[in-house]
Amino acid sequence: MIDTALIGYGLAGRVFHAPLIHHSPDLNLHTIVSSQTEMVNAAYPDSKVVDDFNVILKDDTIDAVVLGTPNALHFPQAKAALLAGKHVVVDKPFTTSVADADELIAIAKEQGRVLSIFQNRRWDGDFLTVKKLIEEGALGKVYQFESHFDRFRPNIRPRWREQDGAGSGMLFDLGAHLIDQALQLFGWPDSISADVFGQRPNAVTDDYFHLTLRYGDLRVLLQSCSFVQRPTCRFAVHGERGSFIKHGLDPQEDQLKNGMLPTDAGYGLELETAHGELVTEKITQVQTMQGSYPDFYAGFAAIVRGNVDTRFVSAESARDVIALIEQIKLIDKQS
Repeated sequence: MIDTALIGYGLAGRVFHAPLIHHSPDLNLHTIVSSQTEMVNAAYPDSKVVDDFNVILKDDTIDAVVLGTPNALHFPQAKAALLAGKHVVVDKPFTTSVADADELIAIAKEQGRVLSIFQNRRWDGDFLTVKKLIEEGALGKVYQFESHFDRFRPNIRPRWREQDGAGSGMLFDLGAHLIDQALQLFGWPDSISADVFGQRPNAVTDDYFHLTLRYGDLRVLLQSCSFVQRPTCRFAVHGERGSFIKHGLDPQEDQLKNGMLPTDAGYGLELETAHGELVTEKITQVQTMQGSYPDFYAGFAAIVRGNVDTRFVSAESARDVIALIEQIKLIDKQS
């Protein structure tokens, strides 16, 4: 077992990382760094709880560190953990700058440690379904790809993601997911245009983006808006043979929030009513593939043990997401 320390027990740590690590056959949730001692003890009585990150760095029994902390802390904490000889998982987004990402990648190589980024939505069931349809040629040549992650959150909440600061805002939050998925499907774009701004009254960071990634005659449209009461679609893919339309979000986040375990029957499965439609000469319902966030940690564990695993999320691929975000922010400032 790979003894693992989780840093942070907010939304990322509590909902995603803790249950996935705890129920992984390859990892042991050794220690959790949090000030919420009673809550953590109630959920994970076999794990140690400490409130000081430095304790983890000095503990030679800990093999890997998972950072579920605010974005601005990713770089300094990952650097400290790598230099302490730990393998590291960083929650997305990787860092707040390409320079920081490059430095961490270099340190990981120098230390001979594994560095990975939790781009969990590569294992959304709807994304896996879209990827399969494209790879199998069900749509023929694809000319337009739309990916929406819209929500109805008209009021600004007192959360660090919605406050002014390094790594805050929707582009770094939901944008990191949509950009990563687009890069996985189509690679680096030929050019980009972007509209990114704070749309809600009194917004101090971006809460809206509409991105156009150009690949020859293919257009990839990525959008997130906070005023969408009834989302139009999650994916809309249009090709020479037809279209695929998918509504609704992958169920895994809600399942984990509601206490479902990744080992429970039905985890990652979507209701039939939420399946997408393939529109050609006729309309065919396409069963959504089973989502599997546990695959992220399976891939990470395999690489730590020196094996090859295609599920592994490399730091280099996550660096590309940050590089594209930097370009988008620069383009938006100039427009």
